Amino acid sequence: MELPFTGGCACGKIRYECSAKPLEMFFCHCRDCQQAGGGGYTAGLLVAKDSLNIEGEAKYFSTPSLAGGMHTRGFCPNCGARLFGAVKPEWNFIGIVAGSLDDPSWFKPKKHFFVADALPWVEMTDELPKFDTYQPRS
Repeated sequence: MELPFTGGCACGKIRYECSAKPLEMFFCHCRDCQQAGGGGYTAGLLVAKDSLNIEGEAKYFSTPSLAGGMHTRGFCPNCGARLFGAVKPEWNFIGIVAGSLDDPSWFKPKKHFFVADALPWVEMTDELPKFDTYQPRS
């Protein structure tokens, strides 16, 4: 992976550039991600908020979160592409949907979250750690 890395929506109205390596790379199987993404899980990465520069205005929607409070996700208002998650002003990180990367080939997930919600037709044949909800904090 080369820094900075870049990405954006399908129509090009929103672009982002990140100057730091991801804090986390993962697959999230929670029901909320299934519904928001229309699939069995979301491939995502967390980055430090201050390392991310976003050009364009995303439209944000919030849904109840199993982690408490609301989970806010950002979409392109023009093409509808899902780009961001874990968006809260008080958090120092933000989530990026891996499919929005210009070069998603370097994405290397390190774990599965919310496998308790995994759909029966999603096969997790890799050796990555699997957590029923969020990864336990040490």
